[in-house]
Amino acid sequence: MATESELIKQAKQGDLQAFECLVLQHQRQAYSIAYRFMGNHEDASDLAQEAFVRAFQSISKFREETSFKTWIHHIVANVCRDELRRRNRHPVSSLDEPVLMEDNEVYRQTADWSMAPDRLYEQKEIQLYLHKLINSLTPEFKMVVVMRELQGFSYEEIAAIIGCSLGTVKSRLSRARQVLRDRIAADRELLLTEARLLSRKGETP
Repeated sequence: MATESELIKQAKQGDLQAFECLVLQHQRQAYSIAYRFMGNHEDASDLAQEAFVRAFQSISKFREETSFKTWIHHIVANVCRDELRRRNRHPVSSLDEPVLMEDNEVYRQTADWSMAPDRLYEQKEIQLYLHKLINSLTPEFKMVVVMRELQGFSYEEIAAIIGCSLGTVKSRLSRARQVLRDRIAADRELLLTEARLLSRKGETP
């Protein structure tokens, strides 16, 4: 069986079958990244496919100073970022849809259904709230949060994938976290204010 390096060499020579072998090795993780950004299976599938088309078109430019995996992830991230900017919106991902990971594991974002109904409802509400917060971030902030907090990439991997310095990644992540903290604090204050108003209304004869 050909090694990845051999497949890359063959793909650079125009061997579509060799490139398809590379796609099979990386398509699940590429799809998973696209799903995290786009929030639904149809967009994730379309954009992951578009990323692989772009990769094949530019495979001759690939230099093996970095891994093929990182290169593909970089293309997927850019495709998703471009699409989000084009739409100028940030859809919320479904909490009940499965996400296929690179190791064939099916990851579900749902809560533990063995929980008591009230606990289950509370956990799903928290998950939905957090997803809405993340989806409200700018594409640059959302990208680093998704990769770090949801995908588990290292700072170095994120820097390589999105094509910026390690310091930029850390700065964006720090600023994104601060934005999330500020919004959570603002939402909490709003809820407390509403609760106080409702309480006073209930005390009115």
